[in-house]
Amino acid sequence: MRILLSVFVLFSLTMLSAQSIDLDQSTLEWTGKKITGEHTGNISIQEANFQYEDGKLISGVIVINMQSITCTDLEGEKAQNLVGHLMSDDFFDAEGFPEAELTFNDVRNVEGDSYLLKGELAIKGNIEPIEFYANLSDSEANATIKIDRTKFDIRYGSASFFDTLGDKAIADLFEIKAHLVYQ
Repeated sequence: MRILLSVFVLFSLTMLSAQSIDLDQSTLEWTGKKITGEHTGNISIQEANFQYEDGKLISGVIVINMQSITCTDLEGEKAQNLVGHLMSDDFFDAEGFPEAELTFNDVRNVEGDSYLLKGELAIKGNIEPIEFYANLSDSEANATIKIDRTKFDIRYGSASFFDTLGDKAIADLFEIKAHLVYQ
């Protein structure tokens, strides 16, 4: 889910090159859905590096700490069990792949503070193209990124691969809401 991406965090866009991301104040919130409900949590940004040309963002790399997955909708043992399962080989294999990485090298202003970012997302050793919209202001950037986990070889509970799951099916898409705060 850390793709999660968010995942994400990838938009210090057309800001001054002197600005940087406050990793402690910035957040990546994930949501995974299933037929009978959903689960939510957070994941940490480990590192964010951006390149500018003539004061405009042209590319960047965001590294996500896959071992920082948390659950915010459950408590105690239930939360620990869910997080443990998400970090297992069934999902993100956080021990084998402790980082996910979002890179972007195509940043286009769509209108006003809205930008389209295109690049690649690496999760669990798999690299796939990604594009998403980000809204930028002088002090922050926000984006919602939808990620198809099956493209990253995360098939556990996917009705796209297993047809006898019934109400145990887990949605292929998960969502990362990224909120970046500039220092």
